Amino acid sequence: LSSAPADVAYLRSVLPSTTEDAFFDYLATLDASEVTVSAVPEGSVVFARVPFLQVKGPLLVVQLLETTLLCLVNYASLVATNAARFRLLAGPNMKLMEIGLRRAQGPDGALSASKYSYIGGFDCTSNVLAGKLYGIPVRGTIAHSFIMSFNSLEEVQPRELLPLAGGEPVDLPVLAKSWLQRVCELLQTLPEKANRGELAAFVSYAITFPHDFQGLLDTYCVRRSGLPNFCAVALALHQLGYRAIGVRLDSGDLAQQSKEIRGVFRACGAHFQVPWFETIPIAVSNDISEQSLEKFSQEGSEIDMIGVGTNLVTCPLQPSLGCVYKLVEVNGSPCMKLTEEEEKMTIPGTKTIYRLYDAAGHPFMDLMALEEEPSPSAGQELAIRVLGQLGETSKVVPATVEPLHRTYFRDGQVCEPLPSLLEVRNHAQVSLSLLSPVHRRLHEPQPYPVAVTERLHHLLTELQQASQ
Repeated sequence: LSSAPADVAYLRSVLPSTTEDAFFDYLATLDASEVTVSAVPEGSVVFARVPFLQVKGPLLVVQLLETTLLCLVNYASLVATNAARFRLLAGPNMKLMEIGLRRAQGPDGALSASKYSYIGGFDCTSNVLAGKLYGIPVRGTIAHSFIMSFNSLEEVQPRELLPLAGGEPVDLPVLAKSWLQRVCELLQTLPEKANRGELAAFVSYAITFPHDFQGLLDTYCVRRSGLPNFCAVALALHQLGYRAIGVRLDSGDLAQQSKEIRGVFRACGAHFQVPWFETIPIAVSNDISEQSLEKFSQEGSEIDMIGVGTNLVTCPLQPSLGCVYKLVEVNGSPCMKLTEEEEKMTIPGTKTIYRLYDAAGHPFMDLMALEEEPSPSAGQELAIRVLGQLGETSKVVPATVEPLHRTYFRDGQVCEPLPSLLEVRNHAQVSLSLLSPVHRRLHEPQPYPVAVTERLHHLLTELQQASQ
């Protein structure tokens, strides 16, 4: 934490002329060695009112950190949470691809969205730069514009492909055209209805990437054109020893079409004696939302991968996350923000946060205690006050107690090994899996209780009364 001379000079130009020189001298010598930062591990599930970050240090320094820290955690937490919701709806086996680069709030927002959607449970991204910077698996498919750029098989150059096992090169456009006739006979469609430009695009792509051939089926018509053209090229590749890797749909009734496409793949696999054809992966996109995933589940589908863009990176259900950064203690004296709305009051004092687990291994409550209080123990009865019900004392007996905060920065140095992005992603998924189903469900979840100890409640009451 330091200020360059140019930064200090700029502040001089915008702050009131009466600002003392000593203030700018102080800014030029800012020192972070007195700052301590504790937080819940990245990727942890955090509930409302629970402080997930605690900063200690000289007042001016920690005040200067407020906007920076909130900027860093708000959007990141929002996207990771949104991604986790998609993962919960999709289930553990569905492949999820983040494709929001074109709709994100600029390149910085896009990179953040790729990174934090991966933490939230997505498997891959179409953002190549995010893959380079963060090591996120990169995936993509053919573009409509690529398919539309072809008009006929005569445009395909080069035309020949070597069989995988070796031998003489084969004219793939001719082979694919012959397979198209056979596929259309099986499907009882007319070969002349299959768009030749689309077939040429598929053939050209297959010659360039014979091990990675995939098709985008809905540029013209899925049933009459995209599907038979894809099958023809995929079967031609199979004849030469290669396997197609998948198809994508980007319009229409995705669930119904996926079932129809799977039926065609099974028919082709059985008729032409190509067993692997039946399991060709089907990917879908097209403004996918949470409601889309619920519909896929309700109606049933043959979808293997889902690409989510706009509704992931722009978070339309909640466009911003309202994390706040509040002063709770000055020079050893607890302080609190008072308001007529209890949920907006701050909880005073330097605190330790504990997560309490039941015998089944599910967290059932987060507990805030003053830092100097003894740690609660497993099997020990605790007297607590649940936020929102502070007038009533409750008794709980946790089977396991977990302190949530770890100290990551002290004396100017990072003091805790920082996990890799993959480790953070795995931790996030484990954290979500530990939640009780009543807290994890997305529709009408049971509120997760957050409580304070009796001693902390007594402090809160004292400060309230002192202000009256």
